[in-house]
Amino acid sequence: MAQLHLRKYREDCLKQLTEVYDQAEAESLYHWLVEEVLGYRALDHQLQADVEIQDQQLKEFQLKLSRLLKQEPIQYILGYTEFYGERFKVNPSVLIPRPETEELVEWIIAELKTHQAIKVLDIGTGSGCIPITLAKHLPQAEVYACDISTKALQLAAENAKTHQQKIHFFEQDILQLEQLPQDFDVIVSNPPYVRELEQSEMQPNVLDHEPELALFVSNRDPLLFYRKITQLAKKQTSCKLFFELNQYLAEDTKQLIEDLGFIEIELKHDFRGNLRFLKALNKS
Repeated sequence: MAQLHLRKYREDCLKQLTEVYDQAEAESLYHWLVEEVLGYRALDHQLQADVEIQDQQLKEFQLKLSRLLKQEPIQYILGYTEFYGERFKVNPSVLIPRPETEELVEWIIAELKTHQAIKVLDIGTGSGCIPITLAKHLPQAEVYACDISTKALQLAAENAKTHQQKIHFFEQDILQLEQLPQDFDVIVSNPPYVRELEQSEMQPNVLDHEPELALFVSNRDPLLFYRKITQLAKKQTSCKLFFELNQYLAEDTKQLIEDLGFIEIELKHDFRGNLRFLKALNKS
């Protein structure tokens, strides 16, 4: 296989990527590949423009590039993503954490950092990025996390071990639960909330590759998980709820939680200006 200079290969890659992605995203994906395969950050790229790509590196590039051209998420291709300044393993068993969820975690940390010993439960944990980050920044917290997916829990446990955080994981279909196994001071969840009717707004890299179980709810009952989790939280002695929301249903979710007896309900916008998060308090 003939060797190529990085400058030339960049031109070839971007030509192919821009047939599928817009220019900015294509540039970002290309630089992510360069850093992964060659170890060069975007800032170093110009300094290394004349470096020759070795045959084995070129094969690795081509393999990853072919998957990108099929719109497979780069996080699955590389096997990791960044969340709250840390690296987390991801695979097609779990949803890729979004920047919005970092904002939810940041809000929770700010709210709880002055609390004494507390028990926190994350429902629908996926990769485990939420409970692991909370445990790292709230050392006074005992953190639990559950998911319906065995494979997701296996990956979350790997991430917890990598980050040296003790998380109590357990497998549970939350919709089949009548009462939580113990009292928790805080319950957090980023449950499935995308309605089937909203699929047309989503990109193929999400629709074709990320787990449907973690994304979608029926048009008939889109607040199913919020209702169930709030009902379970209502049976707690005293519990604070934190949710990530469907922006189109934020007010409906707030009304639902208010009708179930929670107080001090607060909605919060994400960095894009969408109503994305909710906090509420149960006082029995």
